[in-house]
Amino acid sequence: MYEMDFAEPTMTTWALLRQSWIAVNKVAEAKLAKKGLTPEKAAVLWACRDYPDPLTPAEIARLVSREAQTVAGLLNRMEKEGLVRRIPKRKGRPFTEIKMTAKGKELCDVGVEIYKTLIQDLSSDLTDKKREEFHKTLRDLRNKMLDKVHIEIEEQPLGVPMGKPIKINW
Repeated sequence: MYEMDFAEPTMTTWALLRQSWIAVNKVAEAKLAKKGLTPEKAAVLWACRDYPDPLTPAEIARLVSREAQTVAGLLNRMEKEGLVRRIPKRKGRPFTEIKMTAKGKELCDVGVEIYKTLIQDLSSDLTDKKREEFHKTLRDLRNKMLDKVHIEIEEQPLGVPMGKPIKINW
């Protein structure tokens, strides 16, 4: 990979951010593909496993940062593969819920292990302090850009108390 140091420092930031994401995603794609997964499917399964009920298609779209119609197509394919199932709207629940099947859970566990190993490898050289600084920088960048597209990240999903982080199980 070429080292690029642009005259305009913000362009160097952009190039490094983009190249880093592309490289990490390509490694993830290759490792997941060996198990019959894509990063998108793995993300949906992980959300199904660890996100508080009820999990709706709209919430999945927010969690995986995809458009609703893209998630609808992905859920259709995943349902055909027996990884998830839709529970239609019913009394007291005016929305479709998404549940992971046993086959989906098995594949999810494999995907999470792949991600866990990848993330640990990626961040193994970071001290706790550097990791905290990195997380803060990434959150700041994400929040600033989400504000620009008017996405509200403060909105709490159903079943999660306001101001409480969502616990993700490793």
